[in-house]
Amino acid sequence: MDSSGPNTGFPSRDLALLWRIPFSQESDPVKIVNALQERIKELNCLYGVSQLAERHLHSLDNLLTELVRYLPYSWQFPEITCARILLKGKIYTSERFKITEWRQSAQIYMYHEIVGEAAIFYREECPPSDEGPFMKEERALLDAVAEQIGTIATRITAESELQESNRQLMLERKALQESNTALRIIMSRIEQEKQEIRQNIAMNIERIIIPILNALLPQLSSTQKKYIELLQTNLQDIASPFISQLSLSFHSLTPTEIAISNMIRAGMTTKEIAEFRHISEATVNHHREKIRHKLKLTNRDINLVTFLQANMNENTVIDKQIA
Repeated sequence: MDSSGPNTGFPSRDLALLWRIPFSQESDPVKIVNALQERIKELNCLYGVSQLAERHLHSLDNLLTELVRYLPYSWQFPEITCARILLKGKIYTSERFKITEWRQSAQIYMYHEIVGEAAIFYREECPPSDEGPFMKEERALLDAVAEQIGTIATRITAESELQESNRQLMLERKALQESNTALRIIMSRIEQEKQEIRQNIAMNIERIIIPILNALLPQLSSTQKKYIELLQTNLQDIASPFISQLSLSFHSLTPTEIAISNMIRAGMTTKEIAEFRHISEATVNHHREKIRHKLKLTNRDINLVTFLQANMNENTVIDKQIA
């Protein structure tokens, strides 16, 4: 047998929860008026909860403080009614609150977990009704109020947590910006100090060491002059970024390959390099091929000497030239 109401799609047992003013066969005008007055109070209560929620969009404490004072006026005997709301360990009570045996309560849920309750107390004994001295309509009202409290508390809590997260993110972003600024200042200072050190080294080499080497050149043989010239070139490279740039741009180059690249750049022949390093010319040629491969010059019609001289200067990076 289908228990659904006509044209509703809801079972009859659920329809009563949606329809707050039940049908009645009562014909006594006085009782009908009293019943309607109670229903009006209940509707005013739900409307009042919504109004309080709008008034206290961001303060759950202020909302519950006012709401607990407001609730007693919606029950059958407001002059002897008091209310209490418990939420997450905090207690809110109406004026002249008193715990008695005449009690009606509903649990408050947040995220499907019980976090408190809304309770109504009569301070004095009243005539019996559907639930002790309370009407079934008051039960439905209290359940609805508890549900609204849970919904509002969930929204306010979520908004508060979101605001706190945003605040933390802003603080972290500000701290990161300050750290980046400090880091840029430090890096700028380090680069400035590096430039000063390089300039000092270059100045000392140019003013002290190079003149001594130039004075020695006329007294040396042609072979010895080659070594002095190579020494001069190396000293000049100490003050320039050739070797450091070569090793930074191509991490795969070994120290031996870097040294041979420096000799090739200085214009030394394979034979001269072999004699200087006390290795065979075949070994030097093998190193040249490995250097060309690591510099990505294999099968390219580019002279290694020209490439090193043209590309490894103070303002050029190899990667940009061969990309």
